[in-house]
Amino acid sequence: MADSVVLDPVDLHLLRLLQNDARTTYRDLAAQVGVAPSTCLDRVARLRRAGVILGHRLELDPAKLGRGLQALLSVQVRPHRRELVGPFVERIRALPESRTVFHLTGPDDYLVHVAVADMTDLQRLVLDEFTSRREVARVETRLIFQQWECGPLLPPAAAAPASAGASAAAPAATP
Repeated sequence: MADSVVLDPVDLHLLRLLQNDARTTYRDLAAQVGVAPSTCLDRVARLRRAGVILGHRLELDPAKLGRGLQALLSVQVRPHRRELVGPFVERIRALPESRTVFHLTGPDDYLVHVAVADMTDLQRLVLDEFTSRREVARVETRLIFQQWECGPLLPPAAAAPASAGASAAAPAATP
């Protein structure tokens, strides 16, 4: 891959730790990885400059925000032309219910993860924001019963952490 970055075991260990808790201090990271805090700071800054670390996100519980029902909407757009799909994606991304939008291959063109208050809100969203659009040919809705976050994202050939204590505990289920 032309865009891939070479990562050594220290970089990989830092990425594992930061993906499990992005609020970990540089001092704590350095101690867990076995480098000086200044080295840790330099390495994380290099990973940011290289585009490996894209940002930090705050994870919220949708149910506690009044959005206890989540669904995946498979959307087929016809005709699938740039002048139609660009505005479609912009509109869908701007909806407060939209969590993630994927552009796909296959029979469906988009997969949209949404979080809504209840079934009535989901029906309103599908009818008013999706099927009412002239370019939307079909919407298929799948409710999400439960979801789990998976382990840290690392390169395919990444080695195991240097110490046994470096592996992360299993993430908790989210609604």
